[in-house]
Amino acid sequence: MSKRIIIIGGGPGGYVAAIRAAQLGAEVHLIEKESFGGTCLNVGCIPTKALIHIADQYNELKKAAKHGLLADNPRIDWKAVMKHKNDIINQLVDGVTWLLKSNKVTVHKGQAVLKDSQTVIINGDNSYELAGDAIILAVGSKAAKIKFPGSELEGVIDSTQALELPLIPSSMTIIGGGVIGVEFAALYSALGAKITIVEMLPEILPPVDAQITAIIKNELKKSGVEIMVESSLTSIEKRGSNLIAKIKTKDGDKKVESQYVLIAVGRKPNTDTCKPEAANIQMNGSAIAVNDFFQTNIPNIYAIGDCNAKTMLAHAASAQGIAAVEHIMGCNPSYNSNVIPYCVYCTPEIAGVGITEAQAAEKGIPVKIGQFSMAGNSKALIEGNDTGLIKIIAHAESGKILGAHMIGPRVTDIIAEIAVAMTLGATADDIVKTIHAHPTVSEAVAEAVHGVNGHAIHWPA
Repeated sequence: MSKRIIIIGGGPGGYVAAIRAAQLGAEVHLIEKESFGGTCLNVGCIPTKALIHIADQYNELKKAAKHGLLADNPRIDWKAVMKHKNDIINQLVDGVTWLLKSNKVTVHKGQAVLKDSQTVIINGDNSYELAGDAIILAVGSKAAKIKFPGSELEGVIDSTQALELPLIPSSMTIIGGGVIGVEFAALYSALGAKITIVEMLPEILPPVDAQITAIIKNELKKSGVEIMVESSLTSIEKRGSNLIAKIKTKDGDKKVESQYVLIAVGRKPNTDTCKPEAANIQMNGSAIAVNDFFQTNIPNIYAIGDCNAKTMLAHAASAQGIAAVEHIMGCNPSYNSNVIPYCVYCTPEIAGVGITEAQAAEKGIPVKIGQFSMAGNSKALIEGNDTGLIKIIAHAESGKILGAHMIGPRVTDIIAEIAVAMTLGATADDIVKTIHAHPTVSEAVAEAVHGVNGHAIHWPA
């Protein structure tokens, strides 16, 4: 029996859920008020990484002479860079639109809100109602805002505005040393801006393995980024064309002058847009409470992606969308919350999956650690990217892979190998038995896994 599924939100959770639902034979209605792809595609992951790629290429050109490649006076055409970024976005949005059409998903343009547990109101050029057997809320998140004296001044920006600057900034103070803050620091420092990161906690990138954090912190400092930890913004004032950020630190009050101040203190669920209270949906603060199938306390209403705040990553939203739809359609969904990779697109890249060494210690899990430096990897040396580390965490008794944390070239791609291994319950010995091609960066994974048992081949004992 076919079901009518209504999905509110066309981001990486919503549009993937719509396609999977259509594949399973549902009548699917997808409601989106703006462009398909959500924050990730339009004002998040994709445009940020497009600009970071250009910045990396620019830096490689500047360093090329020491490798024998003469590329004198590389310059940046910022207008062309921004066009390139927007062209990528438009191509991908068009691709999602075509996928929805080819899967016969009915698209509604407008702002959708819940009327009750089975009905939504779509407010667009004309307002109308739509009822369904199941409703999936995929309304995403928005940049968290903080209020302080000077928060409304021109030049105080969020991550969306930081992607649309008219010129490369001369300087920027970034409030928040999480993933968003570090990526923008890497981007604009590579393009020549003077960057200061202000983080309240004792370290930047707080969820990341401590060894990895230490390496990226050192690399950022080498590129000219000033990092102020255990520090907080108190106010901002204008001085000519610049801004003065007043910072409270453990060593006293300080002032930092810059052209822009980027507020990058995280994101919060965008649930106020869909009126969950109209259907008496249970909340966890601003997030929607869900069970393991992403089902709310109202059995036919589901919430996926950032709006449930379980794992605020685009690929987690997509996987949750598939799981929710399969549950609605009576299938046996699979969603492993213990194996969700994360990536940070700084230079060098960071990636990880599973538990860290510190988390294992906190939980009393006996582990063995294998490590391998990128300085011993031939492909990394060839490319001039020998800074980095692969760290593998395996159970001390069973040998099962429990986590991996990496910094270095291409680690955002090769982390998938460990994610697959963990999903299959593989041990360190299983990966050791897998022959890795040479010369590749991925060989460093095999070397690190050899190191779990103290048998790394290309690194001193």
